[in-house]
Amino acid sequence: MNSQKQDRKKPSENRGNGRHSENNKPINPGRHEYHCTICSHAQRDEVERAFLNWTSTSRMGKQYGLSRDSIYRHANALGLMEKRRRNVRAALEKIIEKAGDVEVSATAVVSAVAAYAKINANGQWIERSEHVSLNELFDRMTPQEMENYAANGTLPTWFERTVGATPTNSQGGSNVQ
Repeated sequence: MNSQKQDRKKPSENRGNGRHSENNKPINPGRHEYHCTICSHAQRDEVERAFLNWTSTSRMGKQYGLSRDSIYRHANALGLMEKRRRNVRAALEKIIEKAGDVEVSATAVVSAVAAYAKINANGQWIERSEHVSLNELFDRMTPQEMENYAANGTLPTWFERTVGATPTNSQGGSNVQ
């Protein structure tokens, strides 16, 4: 009997999650604005800004006297969900800022910083990678540069600029002996 009730349940009956109904009818802006508690709210701009900056919708509801459902309905109607997703950097900034105030693992902070560094201003995840062939760089060295490297471990300055910090100089030391 339970399964029969589930089978009869219409997709539109499962509302309240902040999403449009299954048929994705376009929202009538005038109707939305007339019925929306946020559109007529005295602090509408602040509510929208808080939503875009990943403030908890529960906290927003308490602060502004709104329901979470009304916040999500308003956000969906005005296309704020996509803007919020592109602003994931704001959520990561909050995690990074709280690192000194709460007990978090170093791994969590490093992961948040690493993720933050990979997200561009448009909220797009960018995988940055750099490949350097050390064999090709050694092939470019002159016989004198090879001799200096073999005798005392000194790399040419152009080599270090190309590769970046070498293990010796990245620890505060110098490659020159």
